[in-house]
Amino acid sequence: MRPVLQVALDLMHLKRALEIATEAVSGGADWLEAGTPLIKSEGSDVLRQLKRAFPGHVIVADMKTMDVGSVEVEIAAKAGADVVSVMGLADDGTIREAVLSARQYGAGIMVDLIGVGDKVARARRAEELGASYVCLHVGIDEQMKGGAAPVDVVRNVARAVSVPVAVAGGITSESAPELMAAGASIVIVGGAIIKDRDVTGATRRVKEAMSSGKGIAAEMSRKYAESELFVALSKASTCNIADAMHKAGVMVGIRPRSAPGTKMVGRALTVQTTKGDWCKPVEAIDRAQEGDVLVIDVGGSDIAVFGELAAWSCRMKGVAGVVIDGAIRDMDAIYEMRFPAFSKHVAPNAGEPKGFGGIGLEIVCGQQLVRSGDWIVGDDSGVVVIPQERAVEIANRAVDVAERENRIREEIKRGGTLSAVLELERWEQIR
Repeated sequence: MRPVLQVALDLMHLKRALEIATEAVSGGADWLEAGTPLIKSEGSDVLRQLKRAFPGHVIVADMKTMDVGSVEVEIAAKAGADVVSVMGLADDGTIREAVLSARQYGAGIMVDLIGVGDKVARARRAEELGASYVCLHVGIDEQMKGGAAPVDVVRNVARAVSVPVAVAGGITSESAPELMAAGASIVIVGGAIIKDRDVTGATRRVKEAMSSGKGIAAEMSRKYAESELFVALSKASTCNIADAMHKAGVMVGIRPRSAPGTKMVGRALTVQTTKGDWCKPVEAIDRAQEGDVLVIDVGGSDIAVFGELAAWSCRMKGVAGVVIDGAIRDMDAIYEMRFPAFSKHVAPNAGEPKGFGGIGLEIVCGQQLVRSGDWIVGDDSGVVVIPQERAVEIANRAVDVAERENRIREEIKRGGTLSAVLELERWEQIR
């Protein structure tokens, strides 16, 4: 079959989905997918709405059916779906019944291989059971941990079956051509299109890349590896990160003490000291690596343990900033040098260097546990700590939050309001 661009409308609101679908069609989208979140929030009527609005386009219902295949396919097909997804993990009987039901209504079944171990074997079996398509799908939660569509698997599945192969999961204008060259006929793109301020332009870029066979650089929906965490976290605000972490990781009572607009991103080097003792905080500067953030636990003391001279020492060593559960001083100089500093208190008086405490210990700062190596991000809204073992996932989720907000901001600028765009009154929790 000719290459197909399927745009996944993984949204919650029908109104937004229809608006974005209209823009995607203008950009050249071939198939429109009612994503699973959209079907679950709006019901099968969303398929009717899409079919009526775009009668010349194939409508895909991403039902992710695991059981009662016949019934769920009948629901989707009667509502206007031309293709219905069934999980490859489902029982053979479920897939077979789905296929038989789809044939009655002139629809096709796409078997989604997400979570399947032996994808080649299951793709072959799906074809034997009558599936019209198989889909190699890297789920969003897996993408956030750095997962991507494996080209070798696409190639192996495409060689093993005669039905068209679809591929989904974090695909952009940069990666689409390579996947097509490996054998994918249907390229499913969601976030890289639906999160863009200019959906039409984003769709055109993907289509151009598919037509030319040459990748086009893309930032939207890019997933970042561990080596790129500084870049990823620099794109996200502390608010984005807090949302991505479901409100965890936010330091309480720690406020910015730098010039507005000063941002801090780096890995923690922890310091523990006692009231007024600035010895270990200053010694830690010598042990710090370039890009580290000093995170100092002084138990909330109101006597300064850090000031201008320490800040200049940090600047010369390449230390990215300081966070103090205690007091800082010399704010005029720190403002002027735009050194990223955050603390619980500001005080003019400092204590004496006695040498109590330690460096690199597990500490508590702003009521959050911090270990050396954890990622620290600070901006005008405050400071968050990201556990090092979850940093890749949280960074990608935070960037995703920022990108989705960019699209919502665009819809507000077109004359909406936040409440109207998100239909808050309609979607209030029923108690």
